Amino acid sequence: MVRIVPALVLSCVTFVGSTFAADQRPNIVWLSCEDISPHIGCFGDTQAITPNIDQLATEGVRYTNTFTTAGVCAPCRSGIITGMYQTSLGTQHMRCTATLPDLIKPFPVYLREAGYYCTNNSKQDYQFKTPKGTWDDSSGKAHWRNRPDKSQPFFAVFNFTGCHESGIASKKKYEQVTKVLTPEQRQDPEKLELPPYYPDTPIVREDWKRNYELITAMDHWAGDLIQQLKDDGLYEETIVMFWSDHGVGLPRAKRWLYDSGTHIPLVVRIPEKFRVAGQGVPGVKNDQLVSSIDFGPTVLKLAGVKVPDYMQGQPFLGEGITPRQYVYGARDRMDERYDIIRMVRDKRFQYIRNYEPLKTFYQYINTAENGATMSELRRLHEAGKLPAAAEYFFSATKPVEELYDCQADPHEVHNLAAYPQYADVLERMREAHKRWVLETRDTGLIPEPILVARSKQAGSEYEVLRQAGSNEVNKRLATVAALASEGESALPQLVQAMKDEDDAVRYWAATGIGNIGEPAREDAATIVQAALADESSAVRTAAARAMCRMGMPEDALPVLVKEMTTGQQWERLQAAIVLDEIDEQAHPVLQEMKQGLEYQKGFNSDGKYRVRVTNRALNELQGTDNKVP
Repeated sequence: MVRIVPALVLSCVTFVGSTFAADQRPNIVWLSCEDISPHIGCFGDTQAITPNIDQLATEGVRYTNTFTTAGVCAPCRSGIITGMYQTSLGTQHMRCTATLPDLIKPFPVYLREAGYYCTNNSKQDYQFKTPKGTWDDSSGKAHWRNRPDKSQPFFAVFNFTGCHESGIASKKKYEQVTKVLTPEQRQDPEKLELPPYYPDTPIVREDWKRNYELITAMDHWAGDLIQQLKDDGLYEETIVMFWSDHGVGLPRAKRWLYDSGTHIPLVVRIPEKFRVAGQGVPGVKNDQLVSSIDFGPTVLKLAGVKVPDYMQGQPFLGEGITPRQYVYGARDRMDERYDIIRMVRDKRFQYIRNYEPLKTFYQYINTAENGATMSELRRLHEAGKLPAAAEYFFSATKPVEELYDCQADPHEVHNLAAYPQYADVLERMREAHKRWVLETRDTGLIPEPILVARSKQAGSEYEVLRQAGSNEVNKRLATVAALASEGESALPQLVQAMKDEDDAVRYWAATGIGNIGEPAREDAATIVQAALADESSAVRTAAARAMCRMGMPEDALPVLVKEMTTGQQWERLQAAIVLDEIDEQAHPVLQEMKQGLEYQKGFNSDGKYRVRVTNRALNELQGTDNKVP
């Protein structure tokens, strides 16, 4: 029977190589959760108690090389819902609000146009305003059972929030979420195996135990939804996908690009009548590389809907798929701290490029500091009692490049970037990173104040590097951003780049000169000092930082105070971060910094972040402890 849907009459659709009547298309359910790594029994974790997900895997396929594009939720979710990298969309900064260009739509729009009933229960968190027409229902009551026509195919998303990092940090939430557990499903913290980058203390073991028990609570939730499909007689009509938005919600995992932050579980169960030959075979372990931006295109392919040409994600199921050679990830502003990092991963090796290597690994980030494990790490660091693998992350600086053999070193604690025997691998991964940055037009390399201003002119962040003449800007930006961490050998090119017509390029040139510090003074002081009056706030702040690092803070400090007190929101944040960074050099403007706190009020979350940054700087300058209040 032909089903009539709004604005469309669908007699049949092309579905993975075969022609199916419209009422024979698969339903698709997403069981998504937050903040977990593959601490699931079917992924080989013998400590996990996850019977429902394990059973799903015996009936489906577990994908062992699945990675998210960021180690934190909102940037990832913007990519999942669009099939696009967050660094292309301009949604990379945590808690930003970007503009989605007209060209790009959340993929459920295409499903709805093809006759699917689409629901989301209920988290969105896409970092852009959800366009009208994305969902039939997005709420805490959204469910396939609510569709008016019970024969209509559906795409239904359910998200479990209980294993979010707040479930570990908050005893109240942890107890509420895990009340469904039986005594046998509780964990003995003394029997759990900790990663080597954590200290072995009762406090850390308690957090690790909570992580496992929250995952078991999630497994209860997943089992209930699977049972609802069975009760409705829909289990054999529905493709079920289980996944997490990023890794475990603990330090050196969430917000980071190591496997602990980006490697996630993915299980897909496909009823036999919807399988393509060789796919969906029950109980199979599949090691193909999958990126989180591939989820949406895969759903479209499974539903028989054409995948838009603009999408950067690619289907990993269906006929005619092309296996990935690499997956990619990015870290940008995390709440109140910038740290521009990029990642490339193949099945064995991971390459990380730190664009701001002079920043320590564990910068103060308000949300992360609320956790007991982070407090324990800081306490033991100050006492000089951390094991070497944990103490490493308190290093004053980071290497420019990191390379890990993830098979031999699954916790990624042995950086191979300087080993001659891995030079060919390093070069291959480095080149893959460079190509990706250029091809995807990485807006994360544009300082946030500049990106925000340009997006208003271009219409969206996405269009900033896609306007007429932007190809050359894109190339120069990528080149100079990389040169900024190359050291003294790059100084002549950085000085030349200070004259570039593009302010984002000048920003990285000034940043690179500042990274070199006093050795750059003779050749760069004059041009950097002139940049204190640059038309761009971001360049002025970068130049002021460079002057301070070259040992010439006198003219720089008034510029930083002015930017912190009179600039736009992200301009103020960048200036406050520099004042924090220069430590004792900021003493002469201590009172101005105190007064500057008053200028930070009146903002919502953004203001909160900036006040905290400046408070920490004031604490240090006044000789008090350096914990964020």
